[in-house]
Amino acid sequence: MNKTITIDGLSVPFQEGQTIMDAALAAGVYIPRLCHNPEFKPHGSCKLCTVKVNGRNVASCTMPAVEGQQVLNDTDELNADRLALTQMLFVEGNHLCPACEKSGNCQLQAVAYYLGMMSPHYNHFYPQREVDASHPDVILDRNRCIYCELCVRASRDADGKNVFGLSGRGIQSSLVVNSASGRLGDTSLAATDKAVQVCPTGAILQKGKGFTVPIGRRVFDHHTIKEIQTGGGHD
Repeated sequence: MNKTITIDGLSVPFQEGQTIMDAALAAGVYIPRLCHNPEFKPHGSCKLCTVKVNGRNVASCTMPAVEGQQVLNDTDELNADRLALTQMLFVEGNHLCPACEKSGNCQLQAVAYYLGMMSPHYNHFYPQREVDASHPDVILDRNRCIYCELCVRASRDADGKNVFGLSGRGIQSSLVVNSASGRLGDTSLAATDKAVQVCPTGAILQKGKGFTVPIGRRVFDHHTIKEIQTGGGHD
């Protein structure tokens, strides 16, 4: 007999060991997220996937699914909180979408569209962040990093290299690389590494491929992030 939880009134089956996010994805239910990737251990850092379970706010990517849970996901209150978090991510970094080659393929931008973000709302921080172009095949633009740690997890768990890490806390956080010089070009990173592929923004980009996909043919020109992440669109 299948165990079930209820998400916004919909009965959703789950298997033992699955999180609420796992069950939602399997059922085609979209829960906004940026730091979560089903290929890696959940991290719970971005908090966009926060849902209300039996009256309590929890991160759906780390909360185990339990028989009988009543989950609220797509509500005005939760989406307002998600919008505020997304706006904060934009002003805490230097996300200049018209000049970014990831525009149209960027998950941060797509989540902002999904949530109806029309302005950053808060004052921009304009932090001073380093761009590292020392690698022959990959550029690291820290201006666009949202500290989701997907590259950290991918480099450690999939590539077995531990190229990336985070240093500092809060506004002093910084994405660092594992080399004596602190330069990406002095690490073992390869352009084919999983860590290069998983960045949801334009922080890690392959050189020689900038702006090769014209406007109108980019992923989110045709599909919302909800469609892509629930299988309703094609990548």
